[in-house]
Amino acid sequence: MKQLYIKQKVLSLSGKFTVKDHKENDVYYVEGSFMKVPKTFSIMNTTRDEVALITKKTLSFLPEFFVEVNGREVFKIKKELSFLKARYTIDSAGIEVHGKWWDMDFEVFQHGKIVGKVSQEWFTWGDSYKVQIMEEEMETIMIALVVAIDCVKADHATA
Repeated sequence: MKQLYIKQKVLSLSGKFTVKDHKENDVYYVEGSFMKVPKTFSIMNTTRDEVALITKKTLSFLPEFFVEVNGREVFKIKKELSFLKARYTIDSAGIEVHGKWWDMDFEVFQHGKIVGKVSQEWFTWGDSYKVQIMEEEMETIMIALVVAIDCVKADHATA
């Protein structure tokens, strides 16, 4: 099992942050497009090659975010029409999220098998998440999922 940590900088307007391993080494770089349409987040590996891209769909009635990993769309997160409470769904072939994903406390399953866990780290400046990855081939998807959910939360907070 591998553990990675996502820590966003407090009051960062640039939307740039890193994903680190347990030794504090940078593993991924995340860069958001501030003041750009469509809003995107690019996830890059240590050689700065893009491995995932999160894009907010423009001109849609309800917010939708598309997540590509290695050039192919893996899943999308979309807001559902609801009058009482904000509801979002993750639409993917084979990937399911169980738990309180709005609170960043959830498990990720692929075809019924657990492939990762996410939990929010408390008592830190900014948003900090621990990402546990059980299946190595799911690493980039797990990081993209956490960043995408965080994008949805940030978008919802400003709406």
